[in-house]
Amino acid sequence: MHLKRLIAITVIIACFWACKDDNSAAEAYKKEIAETVEEEKILEFGFDLSHFEFKRDTVKKGDTFGIILERNNIGYPEIYQIAEKAKDTFDIATKLQVGKPYTLLFSKQNVNDSIQKPTTFIYQKTLEDYVVIDFKDSIQAYTRTKPITYVEKTATGIITNNISETLEEKGLSQMLAFKMADDIYAWTIDFRRLQPGDRFKVIYTDKYISDSIYAGVHNVKAAYFEHNGDSLYAFQFKTDSIKNIVDYFNEDAKNLRRAFLKMPVKFGRLSSRYNLKRRIAYYGYKVRPHKGTDFAAPIGTPIMATANGTVIESTRRGGNGKYVKIRHNDTYTTQYLHMKAQNVKKGQFVKQGDIIGWVGMTGNSGGPHVCYRFWKNGKQVDPFKQKLPEAKPISDSLKVKYLEYIKPIKQRLDNIFFLEAEPKEVENTITEDQITDIQ
Repeated sequence: MHLKRLIAITVIIACFWACKDDNSAAEAYKKEIAETVEEEKILEFGFDLSHFEFKRDTVKKGDTFGIILERNNIGYPEIYQIAEKAKDTFDIATKLQVGKPYTLLFSKQNVNDSIQKPTTFIYQKTLEDYVVIDFKDSIQAYTRTKPITYVEKTATGIITNNISETLEEKGLSQMLAFKMADDIYAWTIDFRRLQPGDRFKVIYTDKYISDSIYAGVHNVKAAYFEHNGDSLYAFQFKTDSIKNIVDYFNEDAKNLRRAFLKMPVKFGRLSSRYNLKRRIAYYGYKVRPHKGTDFAAPIGTPIMATANGTVIESTRRGGNGKYVKIRHNDTYTTQYLHMKAQNVKKGQFVKQGDIIGWVGMTGNSGGPHVCYRFWKNGKQVDPFKQKLPEAKPISDSLKVKYLEYIKPIKQRLDNIFFLEAEPKEVENTITEDQITDIQ
């Protein structure tokens, strides 16, 4: 009997500990599930999307805000109310662009409803900027910017064929080639004539959205290029904080830029030169002077200001079509004709390279092109026959500050070795203030 009692007690104790172990396992499992759920949060646009049913799409041709919401079971009286409330923040009725992404949020509580309606509309204007229209309870509309991170990196390259191939082999952005060729060395190196053995080093900043979305090269802080036996340094420096003018200078504080770009479009061809004796068959071979220089390019190609200046006209007139005219100083003025649309207004200050409009065919135009006109001392001249000035030199007072500023940067450049390695990230990311305050 005692033996039976002992066995029974042993079984009860064993069951007790087994149950306790089972409870512990259950608790551990619950904790693991909770942690997994925590890890599966989808944080975007200021929402935890894991708390919603959501639908992503892009604006299609013919889509409007009303059509999108109606397609998702929102009636027009409510659509009208939402659009009216939101229009002071963002005129959603007219500003939607084909191809831009949007997201609709639906409450999970209503997931079993036969007619499910969205509670929030989120429109992405750019990779960074978005508009939220929340109409779950009351109607709210606001714009936000996704968090942006800047990471400073260094890279080197040795040319074997061309710079694009060199960058591709090293897994670097082609934007580096664009910035070096167009922004930094446009007036000192012909990148179509690089030689095998030419080499470069750059200190640049990559841009990331929400820490994970690569948004390209933000800027180049400094560069060094060996070409045809010359050693060419370039350092970025802000010379005018009010107008936000940034230029590249060499180690002796000489501006690498010229006052004028050679042409107002990056991708186009010279189709008709300045010619005061031009004869055209259509007009019976009578002399019809052509006082502009034409650059053919597809409709919509960006047109750039060829130099810093102030817009004195942005309008449409006769055969000129839509055009922009810029006064650069007391000596030089430029004009850009036949635009599809202008991107600047009268009185606006523009910097060299700013997009002032897009190639079109307005006015008297036989095909898409920009007619570039150039005045010197009030007289239209051929820009290709002018000895154009260099960019404004750095002031003596600012030169001292510049030379002091570039000392550590030049030392860093000089200490970068030409290695066949991937771009190196610095240990710490940098803020937008540090990016813009490059003095």
